[in-house]
Order: sequence, then structure tokens, then C-alpha cells
Amino acid sequence: MAYDRYVAICLPLHYHQILSRKNCILIIIGIWTISFLNSLLYVTSVLDMSSCHSNLIHQFFCDIKSLTKTTCTGTEIVLIITGVEILLFVFLPLMCTIISYFTIFFVILKIKSRENRRKAFSTCSSHITVISIYYGTSLIDYMIPSYSDVLDVAFAVVYTTITPVINPIIYSLQNSNIKTALLGVIKGRHFL
Repeated sequence: MAYDRYVAICLPLHYHQILSRKNCILIIIGIWTISFLNSLLYVTSVLDMSSCHSNLIHQFFCDIKSLTKTTCTGTEIVLIITGVEILLFVFLPLMCTIISYFTIFFVILKIKSRENRRKAFSTCSSHITVISIYYGTSLIDYMIPSYSDVLDVAFAVVYTTITPVINPIIYSLQNSNIKTALLGVIKGRHFL
């Protein structure tokens, strides 16, 4: 999404050439292949782990953070894989997103028309909101030390369910009819 916004705002005349159907399919195939190989790497490394504590995972889903709490051997390779994964799949995409949005904002600020600046900002605002929520909750979930299983579950619920649920709501707020209806409901007017 950040790259799409970057191309649409910074290189609008080349949009259809850069983000052609062929290039989008190649991007999707690349993402799916990398995701599959990443999952395969985790699965093969987890097979070497042995459980020395309870084999119950107090979580809604089995992620690596929850899994390593139940094991006592074989976690070294998983921790190395996790470190590399954080660098490649979290830090690098986040930095690319931040750099693209800084570039977008500099281009938007150079636009003369106030109305066109507002439109350009509004196309980016929903994606920035979703990214902030997604990275914010995942950062809290994975970076803060585990104090209790209840907090881990609460952050995991926000990270895995709340963000995808509010995602369509955030993107639908770009529609002016929905904005008008929402403001009417907030102000106490009823729409039929």
C-alpha cells in the first residue's frame, strides 16, 4: 500500500507502467514464496525442540513467542531465525514505508492547491492509521517482557483480531457519504 501510494502521488504518469498487472502478480508471487519459505524454516526448526514444561500454550494461536515458553532445548536456532526475521520482515518494510511516506509528504506539501493537498493527504491517512495500529500493537506484544499470560492474550487479541476488524471501517471512512452519516449519528440526527 505504501508503495502504491508513493507511485500514485510521486510518479502519477508512470503508475500503470510501474504497477502493471504483470508486476503486481510478480510481487504477490514473491510475497507468497517468501512467506512459505519463512514458515517452512520455522516449522523445521520447531521440530527439533523438546518440551520440558507443560505442553499447553496459553494463547489463542501458536506463535513462536508462546511456543518458546514451553520448551527448554532447541530454542537457540529459533531465536536466531526470529532475529533475522525481525530485521527482514519487520524493520526493513517499516523503514521502506516510513521513507516512502516522508517522500510522499514532501511532494504533497509542494502542491499549490489546498484542495488537492487535502485529497492527497486523505488517500494516505487511512493506510497510515492502519499501519500505526498494526505496528504499535505488535511492538507492544513482542517487545514488552511478558508479565502475565492475561496481558499476552490481550495484546494478541488486539494484534490479531481488532486490527483486521477496524481495517474496513478505517478505509470506509474515506467515503464522503459514510462520513456524513457517521457525523449525523454522532450529532444525534437519524438517517433512514
